Amino acid sequence: MTHGKPHGKLIGASLGPGDPELITRRAWAVLQSGARWLYPVKKAEENSYALSIVERGGIAVPQDAEELVFPMTRDAEILTKAWARAATRTVELLAEGRDLVFLVEGDASTFATFGHLARVVRELAPEVEVETIPGVSSFAAAAAASGITLAEEDETLAVIPAAYGVDIIDQLLDEFDTLVLLKVKPLVDEVIELLEHRDLLATTCFIEKVGAPDERVVRDVASLRGEKVSYLSLMLVQNPKRVRGELRRGCRKRKEAREQERTPA
Repeated sequence: MTHGKPHGKLIGASLGPGDPELITRRAWAVLQSGARWLYPVKKAEENSYALSIVERGGIAVPQDAEELVFPMTRDAEILTKAWARAATRTVELLAEGRDLVFLVEGDASTFATFGHLARVVRELAPEVEVETIPGVSSFAAAAAASGITLAEEDETLAVIPAAYGVDIIDQLLDEFDTLVLLKVKPLVDEVIELLEHRDLLATTCFIEKVGAPDERVVRDVASLRGEKVSYLSLMLVQNPKRVRGELRRGCRKRKEAREQERTPA
């Protein structure tokens, strides 16, 4: 509490992957509610992709909008300091009593910065109220843009960062009908080699910057060999040859079976 005022609310506003028309009505309203904007950048004074989505939507960026720096590194010490600075600044602003809206590309609950920021803020100020506004995920938008159905009826779906490597991807191809590989940039050639070996190139699609003006959908995935792709890229891989196990259907039947097991003969 500062000057007798309660903390403002921290709001994570999902903006979708790039097309401002995918911003929900709830997020749109919050952006124009008078809450102060916070937006993520990789380096100080660098362009923010999340902010660019809103700008393309025609909303003027408030003069007091503030960037928070989240560096792209795996150095634990650098990351810890950056997160501490971002969370501390967020709590300072919330203590002024005004709501903060943190701009999130994609969906705030799916591989997003907001979840971790909210956790650290709650550790520093447990009384802070947090609201998460859901949005369109990059892979849902990519499926729509490419005309691919992620899952039907009893099909299975997995969403993983490609950084887990081709060995893990190879294993999961046998467990799921559709595999979403996020952030494929560093492993494009290796993944293509695996998919070629598995004879799955024909049922794979590459989507880059979905929803943005320079969106790209590539169905001839093998043509990407040796190419430098955007960080904002993913692959949708479908395995129609996957052997599925038998499904257990009917909650009532399972309940009856359990009761019979408990009943002594």
